[in-house]
Amino acid sequence: MSTDVLQRSVAQRFPMRYPVQGLLNLDLQPPRLSLLPEQNRMRAEMVVDAAGPTLNRSHRGSFDLDFALRYEASDRTLRAHQLRIDRLRFPSLQPGVVELLNTYAPALAEQSLREVVLHRLQPQDLRMADALGMQPGPITVTSSGLVIGFVLKPL
Repeated sequence: MSTDVLQRSVAQRFPMRYPVQGLLNLDLQPPRLSLLPEQNRMRAEMVVDAAGPTLNRSHRGSFDLDFALRYEASDRTLRAHQLRIDRLRFPSLQPGVVELLNTYAPALAEQSLREVVLHRLQPQDLRMADALGMQPGPITVTSSGLVIGFVLKPL
């Protein structure tokens, strides 16, 4: 599966808005995905807009996160899990405000991005595997995309 397919699929779920204790809202824009084959993970470069009553104006920042992939058989989805987030970067905000946001960033990412559905496989995508009693299993990140292995379905 190519990065382009995942990029289009993920972009449909954004933007996402997350309030931070009535102080401000963080609006996450569609991420830019890239492959990390040496770690068998993917990276998402996230752009985030912060605005709210505690800020004089809207501020644009960013953060990166990387994640592993897993298949969820109940809804035929590829999902991000085992998230690792880098610090938020907001060049136009005061350092103290950025530190406050970084206090909440890991919890926000864990709450909002954990188990994010990256792609949903269609029934026709799995027709042959289903006929053989198999389902997607291990997902390997390569330099050219994802390779999805197949395993026997549990009885």
